[in-house]
Amino acid sequence: MIMVSKNLPFTKEDILKIMEKYPTPFHIYDEKAIRENARRMKSAFKDIPGFKEFFAVKALPNPFILKILKEEGFGADCSSLPELILAEKAGMTGDDIMFSSNDTPFEEFIKAKELGGYINLDDISHIPYLEKYTGLPEIVCFRYNPGPLKEGNAIIGKPEEAKYGFTREQMFEGYRILRDKGVKRFGMHTMVASNELNSDYFVETARILFELIVEISKELGIRFEFVNLGGGIGIPYRPEQEPVSFEAVAKGVKEAYDATITANGLAPLKVYLECGRVITGPYGYLVSQVRHLKSTYRDYVGMDSCMANLMRPGMYGAYHHITVLGKEKAAPVHKYDVTGSLCENNDKFAIDRMLPEIEVGDVLAIHDTGAHGHAMGFNYNGKLRSAELLLREDGSVVQIRRAETIEDYFATLNFEQLKSFR
Repeated sequence: MIMVSKNLPFTKEDILKIMEKYPTPFHIYDEKAIRENARRMKSAFKDIPGFKEFFAVKALPNPFILKILKEEGFGADCSSLPELILAEKAGMTGDDIMFSSNDTPFEEFIKAKELGGYINLDDISHIPYLEKYTGLPEIVCFRYNPGPLKEGNAIIGKPEEAKYGFTREQMFEGYRILRDKGVKRFGMHTMVASNELNSDYFVETARILFELIVEISKELGIRFEFVNLGGGIGIPYRPEQEPVSFEAVAKGVKEAYDATITANGLAPLKVYLECGRVITGPYGYLVSQVRHLKSTYRDYVGMDSCMANLMRPGMYGAYHHITVLGKEKAAPVHKYDVTGSLCENNDKFAIDRMLPEIEVGDVLAIHDTGAHGHAMGFNYNGKLRSAELLLREDGSVVQIRRAETIEDYFATLNFEQLKSFR
């Protein structure tokens, strides 16, 4: 078994210096590690025809991160108007944009078409809707829901219970409609798992899509330009978990491609991914300071952060590793619940976690927050979302999103109107 390193790219001294300018809590991302990881993925999939990764913007919607990934040859997987704008601000347009949404307003389709991105439809009823408001684009893609053919997982749900995508029968009907309307260029997409650690899962998904492409191509006489295998490659949040091997996934996909697509004369077919978590997740950290210690029926570590900064443990019961800075080599001798200050009992980063003896003022680094961390933040209880920092390759630190202020929180209210309200 491969044990995942939970080392940090900074020391306690580094963080204390950063805290002089940027108070806790904050998320900090490791640029060097993100770039190296992006290059590992590209290298692993280099033999896959037309391979491209479209980073799932929802995972870390910050234009500085998107600009870094664009420099590494990645595109952007967008699911809303703000995400499309973020990608545009980072210099991504045209073939760098994959727009996949559901229950989609026409304004978002208009923007996606304006940017020249790939439009991926979630429902067969979106064909006339898209045609009405934007006209059909040059190339159209459908999201396939394989139903009982795939198990799904806890985060994204069972495919047959999920709100996403076309049924198998609707895929044939939808492409027939587009063909008859004169569309000549086609793509196919699916997304059936999230945070999956079994590499075989993604190979099986590719095989299902390749076989469907063969069937639809033969029956309707159309040709597919690309297939988007979706994302969902997980990360080892726990030290004892094994990471997904990019090389193993790529090898399996290539074998399935040759056995199905190449064998049926349908090559070249470009193969895309739209991962988020595995690209940036392991390279972000929530840094937070201990505000209070409390002992009742349990021992509690009260942080200056809360679910507003990291929702996953409270929402999913998800594990995030915790390092007490300066005590990395100290034995985990005390059992704690690590909590925030929300008026919700699930506002906990860890439950019954063995850690070194903790004191008020200690600084904790919560690992693997580089995806679905800051992005999932909210303002319940009037809590404010924290800053985002970037640890540059040269060791310097820049702020890439400031912390919210009280003024930000009240910006949508009119207190002058309140004075005359009766």
